[in-house]
Amino acid sequence: MTNNTGTISGEILDATSKQPLPYVNIIVIDTFGKTINGGITLDDGSFTIDKITEGKVVVSVQYIGYRTINKNINISKGNHKVNLGVIFLEEEIESLDLVTIVAEVSTIRQKADKKIIIVGKDLTTAGTSASDILNNIPSVSVDQQTGNIRLRGNENVRVMIDGKLSNIPIPQLLKQIPSTSIKQIELITNPSAKFNPEGMSGIINIKLIKNTNIGFNGNINVGVTKGVFAKFNSSIDMNYRNGKFNFHSSYSNNIGKYNNYGETKRLDDNSLQNFNFGNDSKSHLYKVGVDFYLNKKHTISFFTNQNIFDGKGFGNTILTFDNLQQSQALENITENSSAQYNLAYKLKFEDKDELLDIVIDYNDFEHNEIANFDFLNFSFPPNYVDQVNTKRDQATINIDYIKPLNENTEIEVGLEARLFNSDIHYKSTGQTFSSEGDIISTPNTDFKYNRGIYSAYFTYGKTLEKWNYQFGIRAEQVNVTADAIRVFDNSNSQLIPFANSYFQVYPSAFIIFKPSDENSYQLSFARRIDRPGLQQVNPIREWSSPRISSFGNSQLQPQFTNSIEINYTKQLKKGSITAGMFYRIIKDNINRVVFVDRTDITAGNTILSYDNFDNTTAFGAEISTNYKLIKWWSINASFDIYSQLQRGKTEIIDNPDTANATIDNIIKLDITVDNVIWNLKALNNFKVSKKLNLSFFGLYSGEEKGIQSTRKPIFTINTGVRYKFLEKNRATFSFNYNDVLNTMKYEYDGFTPFPSVSDLNWESNSWSIALIYKFGGG
Repeated sequence: MTNNTGTISGEILDATSKQPLPYVNIIVIDTFGKTINGGITLDDGSFTIDKITEGKVVVSVQYIGYRTINKNINISKGNHKVNLGVIFLEEEIESLDLVTIVAEVSTIRQKADKKIIIVGKDLTTAGTSASDILNNIPSVSVDQQTGNIRLRGNENVRVMIDGKLSNIPIPQLLKQIPSTSIKQIELITNPSAKFNPEGMSGIINIKLIKNTNIGFNGNINVGVTKGVFAKFNSSIDMNYRNGKFNFHSSYSNNIGKYNNYGETKRLDDNSLQNFNFGNDSKSHLYKVGVDFYLNKKHTISFFTNQNIFDGKGFGNTILTFDNLQQSQALENITENSSAQYNLAYKLKFEDKDELLDIVIDYNDFEHNEIANFDFLNFSFPPNYVDQVNTKRDQATINIDYIKPLNENTEIEVGLEARLFNSDIHYKSTGQTFSSEGDIISTPNTDFKYNRGIYSAYFTYGKTLEKWNYQFGIRAEQVNVTADAIRVFDNSNSQLIPFANSYFQVYPSAFIIFKPSDENSYQLSFARRIDRPGLQQVNPIREWSSPRISSFGNSQLQPQFTNSIEINYTKQLKKGSITAGMFYRIIKDNINRVVFVDRTDITAGNTILSYDNFDNTTAFGAEISTNYKLIKWWSINASFDIYSQLQRGKTEIIDNPDTANATIDNIIKLDITVDNVIWNLKALNNFKVSKKLNLSFFGLYSGEEKGIQSTRKPIFTINTGVRYKFLEKNRATFSFNYNDVLNTMKYEYDGFTPFPSVSDLNWESNSWSIALIYKFGGG
């Protein structure tokens, strides 16, 4: 060592357990904010960093899930060897943006306004994409056919990536994000006034890994999944950090065929509908970004996401009744692209907890689809071709300011503007209209939908010994306009306008009592809103089969929810337990409506849409744990039960002779269903050796009642193995076998408008392999 350089050493321990923390990031920064050197702690928590030039430096200790600690050091003559001694790190989930350390086993933390699942290697082994991981965590379920997400049994949930909404369809986006790119998942079931108030069941925020290690680093991930068809996925993440700049980029793809099949049997006319559908799709997601650390106070960040998707759908439906057989063949070509641009500025004041964040986010989406429907032995409808062109864009400007008034009191204020515009052009060839211009099937339609949301919020938080309080209010002005122009083949057109403007206030309150480090109680209240989604208000036919067609309702009004929730967290030596209960009062409940298709009543076809209903309630309870049973066996398990009164509208034909039924035979019904559903999940991780791990996942979902039908219980078992190899375990091989017993399918007993039984299947019984390789010197 030369005379003008020094060495810094020390030991890092967990403040609660007093156990050593390995792989903690130690970064040495000079007075200008430039990174000089760095390293990580060993298995015993110790570290030594040498070649530190004389002068004043800051040693920054950063570790996933813990509060960052900065130490001011002066390397000088006679003080070349500085020992910082033992440094105790305290848990602080909000510091996760600073580092990229993947734990062996996932952990669950309950915070004031959210539950946080820190994604470990056990979850990334259990699935290849974000969609797979979500299905393995408490309170969340993923429809394996549609890809729709449910939180606490409800699809009225907002899904965000790094705190931002995307124009990319969520099922498509989640299959595109590799599981190894996910850092943590936040379940914000009762959001504070700071958050967007949309989503009755709350917000799922997926936070991606943002590598800030020194030097050049990255990882490569390749995999294949095989069910009926093969699917391929790969990704590469890279970053380079030196001095004031951190450059990061990533690319991922998902390529392959998907298959769905099943049957529906009508009990009133003994007809049988068999279907088999598939999709051959290719999707590519690119991301490039840079962080510029001007100095300790100012940071400017920019990134862009670019997504490209191509899909070719195929399938057929065979309808059999009265010894006759009719069939419908479908072929469709889908292309969509999305671009997101995000610029952020962060200002840290002299008080380290005083912070100003300004974010400008813009993304656009374009979707084109051509669908060919060919019918054999059908008198109606004739063969036709649907063409749908969709363009939409979304711009968001957000300003957040945090100000500590003293060491126990903090306020936060913010402003936000969100502008959403959508333009959908629908054209159909081969359609039929009556001589009076009445609709026999969907006419050519131009649907424009625009929404502007302008909001401001204020929160006040205070800590008094073992108590913590937070109260907030959010005010929003919303302006909505929509126009649907229908053009008939006789050159007549019909304008269906819609406008809605409203001002609403959304209060929230949180009370936390922490009598000890091991026990924490939380009580919260929040008001929420469910604004109708584009799919729900779009009057253009979304999809159709020989016996059912789905349309949106452009007159749909928003739904409001008042929610109260209580949670308890118990920290154990080998894990933790969280438990909670919630109760909701829902106004102008949005739900499905089912009508008899009046274009041909004797055919017994139906129309599916949406409407607002009377007020209703929902309640539920859940318990989850992450626990290390023994040295080589850890478990993440959860149980939840939910109940909600569902109200819907449907119709039946009151005539045993359907072939001679008329409009006068149609009877309208208002149906109320008291639905109770429970789910049990358990993910077991077995550590065979330092390099070899096994996983075992089981799920049971109880019977679910709906307006139209009752779904029978679901049961599945997944297994997996992970093996690390090469120097420093840089490579990981994983193998998964999902739905081992081939029991994962949807079975329904239908009631209205016609009694039926259904059996729906997909490629649940499948295996997948993946290889991950990490490179770089950070």
